[in-house]
Amino acid sequence: MPIPISARRSSRERRGPDQDRRPDTGGDPVTDFLDALRGERGLSPNTVAAYRRDLGDFARFLRARGRPPGGADAGDVLAYVERLRARGLKPASVARRLSAVRGLARHLVREGALAQDPTEHVERPRGSRPLPRTLTPEATAALVESPDATGPRGVRDRALLELLYATGMRASECLGLHLEDVNLSAGYAICAGKGRKQRLVPLGAEALEWLRRYLAESRPVATRRRDCGRLFVNPRGGPLSRQSLWKIVRAAAAAAGVTRKVSPHVLRHSFASHLLQNGADLRSVQVMLGHADIATTQIYTHLPSPALRRMYDRFHPRAAGGARRRAAAPRRGAPPAGRERAGA
Repeated sequence: MPIPISARRSSRERRGPDQDRRPDTGGDPVTDFLDALRGERGLSPNTVAAYRRDLGDFARFLRARGRPPGGADAGDVLAYVERLRARGLKPASVARRLSAVRGLARHLVREGALAQDPTEHVERPRGSRPLPRTLTPEATAALVESPDATGPRGVRDRALLELLYATGMRASECLGLHLEDVNLSAGYAICAGKGRKQRLVPLGAEALEWLRRYLAESRPVATRRRDCGRLFVNPRGGPLSRQSLWKIVRAAAAAAGVTRKVSPHVLRHSFASHLLQNGADLRSVQVMLGHADIATTQIYTHLPSPALRRMYDRFHPRAAGGARRRAAAPRRGAPPAGRERAGA
């Protein structure tokens, strides 16, 4: 059972009613936690929505056990993790939901609603982390160049794809760009990543060329009646949606003959992988991707490179190159070329 604290005041009480700027949540700890994520940590609406879904699932589990959302103990958390495993969720999905529950518990401890964190001794499920899905440089180039640039929408799509591959931006970062975030003369863009942390990313020559053309030819057509201020807009001048971005990427992949499933994040993975394959410094790639921990960037070093594949084909005895060399080499005991066996 959780240990209540009666003598210790919460930070909400210490601030006083006049200093508390959060809206009244009616005592719902989940809603209060989500407000804190938005206001104090600056998380994006998509991240907050993911927390809401995961914590909503945890709240339903607790209600079935007759427990309030803010009254879980370690036994409840362990039972919830076992229930998720029994439902067939992968370790990564279980870990994500446990992370949301852990965040809620730590928030309640800080607010004085819980004496101790019920998730403190619950281990994070460990599973094999899948390698990022990437495209070859040739396939990526074909995808980026596939939009029909004879019309305004095609010019926009080409500029959008060029920017994604040139910078490695996340979908939300790219769609959140405003006109003033891009400096074409200096060749860089400023995007806001997770936690609203801003970073400066360079723009390549191709991306700059297509952005200039998009801003000169395509965007003015879409913003004749309305201009939302975003860099990439829909035909009515409003912000381009995530759903539209996914459709653009998938249509470009189909036009380029890429048969595998491609998302905007695949372009981000390909950006990082291709930089490292060509000798880029790991720390520099970390900065451009906006990773807080370099261990997140190191996952790209586990991807097989074309140079590694060529070396394998050349030297492994069971690879194609090794098989060709063995076929060309004389068999043991066979006479050298041009000489016949004695007695032949």
